[in-house]
Amino acid sequence: MHLEILSANPSPGGRTSRLARDVGQELASCLDLPAPQDVVELSAYASGLFEWGNAAVADLKARLGAARFLVIATPTYKASFTGLLKAFLDTYSAGDLTGHVVVPIFTGGSAAHALAPDFTLRPLLVELGASVPTRSLYVVSSRLEEPNSIAADFVHDHRFVLQGAAHGLRLLEESMA
Repeated sequence: MHLEILSANPSPGGRTSRLARDVGQELASCLDLPAPQDVVELSAYASGLFEWGNAAVADLKARLGAARFLVIATPTYKASFTGLLKAFLDTYSAGDLTGHVVVPIFTGGSAAHALAPDFTLRPLLVELGASVPTRSLYVVSSRLEEPNSIAADFVHDHRFVLQGAAHGLRLLEESMA
């Protein structure tokens, strides 16, 4: 069992991606999973998202499908997630993320949209079959300008729920073996 990190920031390598990486590393440590190798920058796949059957997008979906935990991060655009993420998630059918635990992360310019992750992305992820056992993480971008413990605090605060989800997934994998 492993986890993957997906950043839907149109500008790769930004604060959203760094926060996602930090949460992914903390989550891997908490769940005794292999540390994630990298952050998948969805912007690298943008040109193929509207091509039916695009091989690179299919490969990305297979890579993410092999993981049981997904960290999905996006900046807040118009009180919701990016169109880049919407276009990617539209390539999935209802139920395609069954057996996956997702931790949604949003960054935004102010606290005004702090409820956006749970009102916009969570319902879509659940429709796709994902388990979203914790509240989403919303961070005002200015808090990311200096070293902080946001990722560690989030994982620590939700460790029992996340560990329970990991245990359930391990039992499911054992029963299917």
